[in-house]
Amino acid sequence: MTTSSCSETTSQPGGTASYDGFVSEIIELCRQAREASYALSAASRATKDAALHAMAAALRENTDTIVAANAKDVAAAREAGTPESTVDRLALDAARVHAMAAGLEQLAGLVDPVGEVVRGYTLPNGLELRQVRVPFGVVGIIYEARPNVTADAAGICLKSGNAVLLRGSSSAASSNAAIIDVLRSAAASAGLPADVIQGVPGDRAAIKELMQARGFVDVLIPRGGAGLIQTVVSESTVPVIETGVGNCHVYVDAEADLELALSILLNAKTQRPSVCNAAESLLVHADVADEFLAAALPALADAGVTVHGDPAVVAAGNDIVAATEEDFGAEYNSLDLSAAVVPSLEAAVEHIRKYSSSHTEAIITKSQAAARRFVQAVDSAAVVVNASTRFTDGGEFGFGAEIGISTQKLHARGPMGLPEMTSTKYVVIGEGQIRS
Repeated sequence: MTTSSCSETTSQPGGTASYDGFVSEIIELCRQAREASYALSAASRATKDAALHAMAAALRENTDTIVAANAKDVAAAREAGTPESTVDRLALDAARVHAMAAGLEQLAGLVDPVGEVVRGYTLPNGLELRQVRVPFGVVGIIYEARPNVTADAAGICLKSGNAVLLRGSSSAASSNAAIIDVLRSAAASAGLPADVIQGVPGDRAAIKELMQARGFVDVLIPRGGAGLIQTVVSESTVPVIETGVGNCHVYVDAEADLELALSILLNAKTQRPSVCNAAESLLVHADVADEFLAAALPALADAGVTVHGDPAVVAAGNDIVAATEEDFGAEYNSLDLSAAVVPSLEAAVEHIRKYSSSHTEAIITKSQAAARRFVQAVDSAAVVVNASTRFTDGGEFGFGAEIGISTQKLHARGPMGLPEMTSTKYVVIGEGQIRS
């Protein structure tokens, strides 16, 4: 791959350059994806769904190959001293591969968003106006650790009519390569160009080139930790849909059912602590703090959770770590939990506004007034009443596999399913009208 140290450049679409007359490997991949996207955008729903079913079947048939490739990544990660929470996100077994396949089959059963009329009417001059959903075209996805994202992203991009360039982390290189090979072959067997799904090779320079391939790539989506997301947002010249980290809160209100609250908290924190919709922060109203913490702190300890608490929480239990300012803003992705006692619902809201990543917040309460106030005051992508934060997920929402959880406010917010992976265009039909 050539680099920017080469002296002679020629302009390419969107301002990207080729060096000394040679187009880089990344730009060539982007061009191939663009060509493939034209065929995919014209494909019928039946063709796309057949490809998804073929991809699902191929994943199941090649489970052993994929798991064997993943074992290399897992072994290398452990040898490098990678935290077990990260290893869990990386690891695949037969059940997880089959779950990836099931996600693709679920996508095949969903309505195709392409061509959906968002709005349409006849103007006073007789022009018929329709706003319809169309694919972005070429989507680049840069993500960390979890190789199941490879299948999810490929499937949701294919169903929504987008060619996809996948750049996973080096820690999952063997896993991702195996999955992409399987998916490409399956897509081709269903009559689509294999290049609708491509892996992006190379080092950090390759990633930077992908981020600057404006005119070749229509949108980039980073999925991973705060560092990755910030790097893509800051350095990309390609438009970015920002997915966010998850510092998710559970607030136990003064009028909560405390048994219900404990059940929800334990699920939100411990069911799978390494994911972005796991609870990272607990807030408890002072009126119920003594009773709730007396039950919750031992239960959390029994589940292996380390609580980082404010002075009131430290005083309420044993082996509580004194919380720092960083703890309250942390996405742990581990069996750690920050906790604080608050004097009111409004204080809980203020705490969330200060520390939240705007992903998911939950209130546990029997008071409809408190629930309404919390929902109105908390500005996050998802606000949950009397349920676990773990439900903020494309699959759980019925969207099928998701690209990520968007915490921004432009275009898409929350779990990004099929409609969020489209843009729109206006179709105007006339009978000779001219503008006066």
